[in-house]
Amino acid sequence: VQLQASGGGLVQAGGSLRPSCEVSGTTFSMNHIGWYRQAPGKPRERVAAINTAGTPNIANSVKGRFIISRDNAKNAAYLQMDSLKIEDTATYYCNVATSPFAILKADFGSWGRGTQVTVSS
Repeated sequence: VQLQASGGGLVQAGGSLRPSCEVSGTTFSMNHIGWYRQAPGKPRERVAAINTAGTPNIANSVKGRFIISRDNAKNAAYLQMDSLKIEDTATYYCNVATSPFAILKADFGSWGRGTQVTVSS
């Protein structure tokens, strides 16, 4: 499976970004998708997930500000991030799995490169 996250960047607090995740090497529609982030010195955390039926699950830390979506025709997933805060600064990663438990536990064999999101004051 190849994962390409892109669309991060530098934004001021209160701004928006919409990273995307392009997936190849697997039947995209049969996979659940997770977005994760890792800040320096902190463990990786799951911020959002979306299952094969399109049902989202958003972490409390970003609920009301982040929206996850998927486009099976494009083999892509997106993370709309609004009202960004300085504490959202991290490298954002996506990953896929046919098991929802793997998404919940971030139990993957490999990770893609990720995309850097930096929120300034």
